[in-house]
Amino acid sequence: MLHRNGKQTRETDRIEAILKESFPDYPRKYPPMAYRYNPASIRVRLVHKSFRRKSLADREDMVQPIIESLPGKTQRDIMLLLLLSPEEAKRSGINDYFENPTPPPV
Repeated sequence: MLHRNGKQTRETDRIEAILKESFPDYPRKYPPMAYRYNPASIRVRLVHKSFRRKSLADREDMVQPIIESLPGKTQRDIMLLLLLSPEEAKRSGINDYFENPTPPPV
């Protein structure tokens, strides 16, 4: 199945499900999103209010146990892990990968 940004797979479905379970009060405008950009790369976005005023390292510490619960191959394929507050999502240039994607390479 094709995701609007790339390929949706069992791996990306699992990533989205585990993030939704771990952060159930995510903004409805910005649901957790994961897609396979190419055979070696998964892109993941999580927008959550708990990231407000937190450093990137603190955000990663919050999410790392969740990522570590995934199979090793899935963990290794996550090349972009975007962790934003709702306010940052509105103005983040890198969030464009998720909001206005370019097609993956053929």
